[in-house]
Amino acid sequence: MGDRTAAAAYAAGWRLVRELPEAPGRAAFRAMADRAWRARGPGVSRLEANLRRVAGPGATAAQLRALSRAGMRSYMRYYYEMFRLPAMDAATVLGRTRSEGVDVLEAHLAAGRGVVAALPHMGNWDHAGAWIAMRGTPLTTVAERLRPESVFERFTAVRTGLGMEVLPLEPGQGNGAVTGTLARRLRSGGLVCLLADRDLTEGGIGVRFFGEDARMPAGPAALAERTGAALMPVSLWYEGAEWRIRVHDEVPVPDLPDRRARVAAMTQRMAGVFEGAIADHPEDWHMLQRVFTADLDGPPPGPDALGPAVPGASPGGRSGVR
Repeated sequence: MGDRTAAAAYAAGWRLVRELPEAPGRAAFRAMADRAWRARGPGVSRLEANLRRVAGPGATAAQLRALSRAGMRSYMRYYYEMFRLPAMDAATVLGRTRSEGVDVLEAHLAAGRGVVAALPHMGNWDHAGAWIAMRGTPLTTVAERLRPESVFERFTAVRTGLGMEVLPLEPGQGNGAVTGTLARRLRSGGLVCLLADRDLTEGGIGVRFFGEDARMPAGPAALAERTGAALMPVSLWYEGAEWRIRVHDEVPVPDLPDRRARVAAMTQRMAGVFEGAIADHPEDWHMLQRVFTADLDGPPPGPDALGPAVPGASPGGRSGVR
C-alpha cells in the first residue's frame, strides 16, 4: 500500500467509524479480519508461527487455525476501537473497563514514585492509556515515527487528545533524548507506558519465552533500575464487550552487583509475567512480527507451513518503546 493510499484509508477509517452505529461498525471490522485470515498472507503466517509456541506442540493444525482466526478478529477489534476511541465518552470507557492492581500503581504515583508500566501487544493499549488518563493520571509513551507522516501525525494527535504525551522515536537513529525525557518524567513521579514484548534494536536482552530464546527491549527495566521507578507489567484482554486490565506485581531490582545483570534479570522476570498473561489469553496477543530468535534470520513462513497481509505496526506507530 503506497503512502498516499494508506493515508487516505486511515483518514476514511477515522471518519466512517465515528459515523457508523457501533454494531454494524464492529461487524464490518470482523468481516475484514475473516477475509484477511482466509487470505493466509505473511501477517497471519507470522501470527500463527508465534501462536504455535503459545499453544505448544500438542496443538493440532485445526486448533492453531481457529486460534489465529480469533487472533485476527481481536487485532481488527483493536483498530476499530482505536478509530472510534476519540468519539467515546468517559462514561463508556470507564464503565466498560474492569481492572485489578491499578490501586497499587496509583499509590506509587501518589507517593511521588514513578512507574514504568510495561505492556505486551495485547488487547487495546490505546484504550488503556485513555482509561487511566480519564482517571486523572497523565502518562508519557513513545511511538516509532513511520510513514506516511500524515498518518503518524494523526495517531499522535488522537493519543495526545486522549491525555497522553507521545515522544516520537526515529527508526535507525539514536534516541538518547527520548530516554532522557522518560527518565525525567519518572524521577518527577510520573507514569511511563511502554510496549515491551518485541525488541526493535540491537541492544535487546535475551530471554527465555515459551521455552525458546527471544529478545525483549532493555528500556523498561533499565529505566526502572536507573531512576528508582517501579517496573510493573500490565496485561490487557477482551471479555465480551468489556476491556480488562491487570496491573501485575512490581518486578523488583535484584541484589546483583552488576547493572547489566540486574537489567537482564528484571527483563526475564517481566517476560515470565507476559508469558503467563499471553497463555491465559492467546487470542488477544497481537504479535504479527518476528519475536523469537529462531525466526529472526530466516525467511517468513510460507502459506503451506502456516497460514492477511496485515501490517504488523500501524503507519502511525504503535505507542510504547519496544
